[in-house]
Parts: sequence; structure tokens; C-alpha cells
Amino acid sequence: MAGPLADIRVVEVANWLAAPSAAALMADMGADVIKVEPPGGEDYRHTRNLAFGVDFPLNYAFELDNRGKRSISLDLRRPSASGVLQRLIASADVFVTTLIQPRRERFGLTEAAVRQINPRAIYVSFSGYGTEGTDAGRAGFDFAAFWARAGVMSLLQAPGQPPIICRAGQGDHTTALNLLAATLAALRLSDKTGEGQSVDVTLLGTGMWTIGSDMSHALVAGVQPEPFDRTAPASPLSNVYRCADDRWLLLIMPVADAYWERFCLMQARPDWVADPRYATLAARRQHTRALTAAIDALFGEATLAEWAERLDRAGLIWAPMATLPEVMRDPAVLQADPFAMVTHPAAGAYQTLKAPFAIRGADIAVRGPAPEAGEHTADILTELGFSDDDIAGLAASGALGSS
Repeated sequence: MAGPLADIRVVEVANWLAAPSAAALMADMGADVIKVEPPGGEDYRHTRNLAFGVDFPLNYAFELDNRGKRSISLDLRRPSASGVLQRLIASADVFVTTLIQPRRERFGLTEAAVRQINPRAIYVSFSGYGTEGTDAGRAGFDFAAFWARAGVMSLLQAPGQPPIICRAGQGDHTTALNLLAATLAALRLSDKTGEGQSVDVTLLGTGMWTIGSDMSHALVAGVQPEPFDRTAPASPLSNVYRCADDRWLLLIMPVADAYWERFCLMQARPDWVADPRYATLAARRQHTRALTAAIDALFGEATLAEWAERLDRAGLIWAPMATLPEVMRDPAVLQADPFAMVTHPAAGAYQTLKAPFAIRGADIAVRGPAPEAGEHTADILTELGFSDDDIAGLAASGALGSS
């Protein structure tokens, strides 16, 4: 069965994580995604994750965000590359770029320039801060634009503690889903109107959307919300606790009064149910520091496994703070079938994540590993109508990376 985007060609002039991972999801849905890379490949190919203490044979994060694509090497600084790029754009249904605005202007990749070549294309612009205004030329990785400047980091800083740094790709992959959704909507609109569409997605805007619950109130109040203090939470039933084996669990029961009696009985503290200091949510909030300290002591008396059995038996809402190996073994995770095997021609078989969504009856699948840099250059040029002599001339001019 063909994927839902099997008749769509995506031309990607993009690097790092966010826009490429959105394009990879389009490849999962059957799109022909052509990744335009500088000679030798984009920078993200050559990074290594040192957090695991392993010298991996592949950059598996790059593989995740570029699986199922084809790669063409073009040195956009060479004038002779512009003709190739123009033919690529003319063949595209979707054009995706992450270049900052000055570089789009330099290489003829502004929306106006692309529209002259292909009026019906979906022009997808990804950036840290947008393509207009004072920060249009500012680079913005997710650490900066999504995490720090959008306000997410400030909300997660514990009182008196240094700020928390996000994990690599956390904002990028969230923004990728935003970009994918907008692109699919633009394709639908283009089908209805017959006209090209413009998609503009930023890390800054997506970051603010993810904290929309807080931002909605901040827009009215004009102030920063109080930081979360686990020693004095607004509700002790929405907090994290350490067990006797040094494992942490999370309680999350926003409608706390509905669970308070069950929680007290589970903790063998029936006296708390009628205690006027704790009988209502307002009372518990007033005495939150003392109550949280008492709950801390109780959780410290048993292991995570023991608490898991008690919490489940009481029908309370909770989750363990799972490590990644535990996530990979979690029965609930495995029942969702979120992993796929991929075979790389050099590194062999490895496991990766499937798309984080499914459409019943649609062919959405990981369709192969990420391409080598420039792996499909000759094939793509031939498809675009370049002869062998043309290709040799492009190589001699340096357009393909040759000197």
C-alpha cells in the first residue's frame, strides 16, 4: 500500500533537527524527500553523543531525523549550483528551509524567489525567531529559542537552584510536529485552491505554545508564576517523592479531594482524613510544607516496587520516574509497538523510533536508513534531466563539491 504522501516530493535545504525530523516523518508517510547538503554533509552528521560513554558506529540521532530520504550534494556558493537547485524547486510540492534570512537572500531561496520558480509549492520556513524583524538573522537552536527565550527554562528552575538545561532535540522534535501539522494543512489547502501556500514555524513560538497554560495567565496577570517547590507544593498529591530504594515516583491527582481519603488509607493514615489541617484542598495547601514532609517520610519507608503495588491497588494516579532502559522494557510501551528495525549498509541492523502517530489503514513506516551525504546526487541529477556531460560539467565547476 502506498503511503499517504506517496505522490509528494519534498526538497529540504535544512540542517540540524527540527525541520529535517519533520521531513523524515513525511518520508515515513511515503514522500520522496530530497535532502540538499553541502559537500561532505551537514554539520549534524558529524556530531557525536558523548553522554553514553560509547563510540557509536553511526550518529543514530541523525539517522532518526533523516531516515528514508535521498541526499544530493550541492555547494550553493557556486553559481553553477543554482541551476540544479532551481530544477529541484520546480519539481517540488514542498520546499523546506532552515536558512536564516540573509542566507536565503544570498542563495535565491526567499519565498518570493521560490514562488517565481514554482508558484504552487508549499514554502515551509523554519527558524528560531521568524524571518522578519530584528532577530530574523539570529540563529536559534532549541536550547536558546525554545528552552531559554520562550520562558520554558524559567518555569522549571527550582528555588535557589541553577537553571535546568533541556535534553538535546527536546524543543526541536516538539517543533517538528508543529511544522508537520502545518505543512499537511497547507497541502490540503493547496489541493482546494490550486495555489501555493506559506508555512512559518519558529522554535520561539512553539516553546510558548508548550507552556500555554502558564502563558495564558501571564498574559492577563503580567507576572511570572511562582516556581515549583517540591517541599511546599500547591497540592501534595501532585508532587514527586523518593522511595526507600532511592527511586522517585510522581503523584498527579489534580482533583485532589476525590483521591484524598484513598491516599490516606493507602498510607495507613486514616487519622488524616478528618484532620482539619488536611481535610480540604485549601487546608492542605495552607499546611503543605508540614504535610509534604510527613508524606516524604512515609514514602521513604518502602521501595518503589512496594509503593507501585499499593498505589495501583488504591486506584491512585501515579508514575515511576523511569530510566530509558526501563522505558524500552515497559509492557505498556511495547504494546504500542513504537520501535522499528532498520538495516544500514555499513553499520548493520539497529532499532529506532517509529513515527509518534498512526493512521488506521495507512502505510506509515520507517522506509530505510538516512542516506550518505550526496549518495543520490547522480540519480537525482539524471531524473532532473541533466546528461552525463552536464553532470561532469557540474562536478568540474565545483557545484557538486569537486575542486
